[in-house]
Amino acid sequence: MGMTITEKILAYHSGKEYVEPGEIVEVKIDLALANDITAPLSIEEFEKTGAKRVFDPQKIVFVLDHFTPSKDVQSAENCKRIKDFAKRMGIKHVYDGGVCGIEHALLPELGLVMPGDVVIGADSHTCTYGALGAFATGVGSSDLTFGMATGYLWFKVPESIKFLCYGKWNKWVSGKDLILHIIGMIGVDGALYSAMEFTGEAIYDLSIDSRFTVANMSVEAGAKNGIFPVDEVTLHYVKDKTVRGFKIFGSDPDAKYREVIEIDVGKIGLKVACPHLPSNVKDVEELRGVTLDQVVIGSCTNGRIEDLKIAAEIMKGKKVAEGLRCIIIPATPKIYLEALKRGYIQIFLEAGCVISPPTCGPCLGGHMGVLAKNEKALATTNRNFIGRMGHPESEVYLSGPAVASASAIMGRIAHPEEVL
Repeated sequence: MGMTITEKILAYHSGKEYVEPGEIVEVKIDLALANDITAPLSIEEFEKTGAKRVFDPQKIVFVLDHFTPSKDVQSAENCKRIKDFAKRMGIKHVYDGGVCGIEHALLPELGLVMPGDVVIGADSHTCTYGALGAFATGVGSSDLTFGMATGYLWFKVPESIKFLCYGKWNKWVSGKDLILHIIGMIGVDGALYSAMEFTGEAIYDLSIDSRFTVANMSVEAGAKNGIFPVDEVTLHYVKDKTVRGFKIFGSDPDAKYREVIEIDVGKIGLKVACPHLPSNVKDVEELRGVTLDQVVIGSCTNGRIEDLKIAAEIMKGKKVAEGLRCIIIPATPKIYLEALKRGYIQIFLEAGCVISPPTCGPCLGGHMGVLAKNEKALATTNRNFIGRMGHPESEVYLSGPAVASASAIMGRIAHPEEVL
């Protein structure tokens, strides 16, 4: 019996020739990640264990991206504690201030994640790195502590669901629309503790930025991980980002899947997830009467250069609707600089947008765009639970950058063709 790409990676990292779904395996990890919210919890537990050192200072990464630049004393103290711990342990990969970006955009950009890796992170959207053909998954702070101390973690091998995508993409439709379509179809628990494997001719036509978006939101369907096969798009992205080797895995033709779901992407239009679940998905045309107070374009889901390019194309020469806040958040300093060079930042500023430094900020209701009671926001972020972006009586809608930028101009949820 053959194995899926996920099963092969877990087998290789546990020293086995073969694993199957449901099997418990102890897996060697290549990278352990935490941020300014989750790292202090892991550090506290680490110190309780009596461990004197981490398993490998080069394989621990701390990204201080959620509440930074520090929004209050507590967030400042958390960052200080992380940096003090990192100094004691000799950990070099600590990102703060002007070198800090949103973790799940920053790590691939820096070449810290490669195809075939096993990555654990004390953040649920660690699954983003599956876009590079890695097994990446979010874990609790206690599990991260064990990983930091030993370099190993046990997993139950997940079943795999294959999403076989074919057809031609419609204009403006991106990976965000694909994953919203899928979550709307299978629900927020439709892939519970499963590997979501994305393949097919339409996937090979999908940009790396869109692949990151799809993998990022796999967890919103309950998945253990999302993963893509490694192809020329992947290899082009990683080729200049690392000097270390990596191993490419691919699913066998006779691999066993829990389910195979075929999707004609030509039938997918622009999607919006309505409050208060990512699975409450509708076509944008059904929501044109929904007025907005805020639009956010950014996050670990859609803050990359492709997203800003789409937004700039739609917003060029136009103005944000009166009374609406539009917040643009480039995901990393490098993306910010590239957007500046291309003239996107000028377009956004002339349109009346607010430009934020790289931060998770409003995505989790942290800062840089918290909602008041009864306010409505459309965001390119990944979650729209009750109170996710601020007041529990506020509402969050989710979309891709094309719908978000058009909606910022119109002051209501809109299709990009309405403003072009």
